[in-house]
Amino acid sequence: MKNRHYPIKECDFIKIIEPHIIKYYKRPGRPASISHYQFFSAVLYVLRTGIPWRDVPDLYGHWHTIYMRFKRWSENGLFWNLLYRLQQKKKIKMDCTWVDSTTVAIHRHGSGSLKKRDLNR
Repeated sequence: MKNRHYPIKECDFIKIIEPHIIKYYKRPGRPASISHYQFFSAVLYVLRTGIPWRDVPDLYGHWHTIYMRFKRWSENGLFWNLLYRLQQKKKIKMDCTWVDSTTVAIHRHGSGSLKKRDLNR
């Protein structure tokens, strides 16, 4: 079995986050195919690595399930509220990282500049 990388411990998630999720999920329906903890870890993985939703590892569950739940939670503000609560409790660290394009090397023809033969016209 493959090791899963979860950014916070499940017991911390259940203690801090689960009560806030239950407030939003009072409606009846079929049971979720993945747990809230598994979903939350998958979204943090996507945010951390920057991969497309379709490339989410199968260990976290089906990518479309994760994406649709993320979309719902983002639209009603639940996901960002949960991130804020975790950051307040110092369970996760949210940093802003910038990539400066001046540090990325590119081939001179990769910039779309005119070729020599076009300059002589």
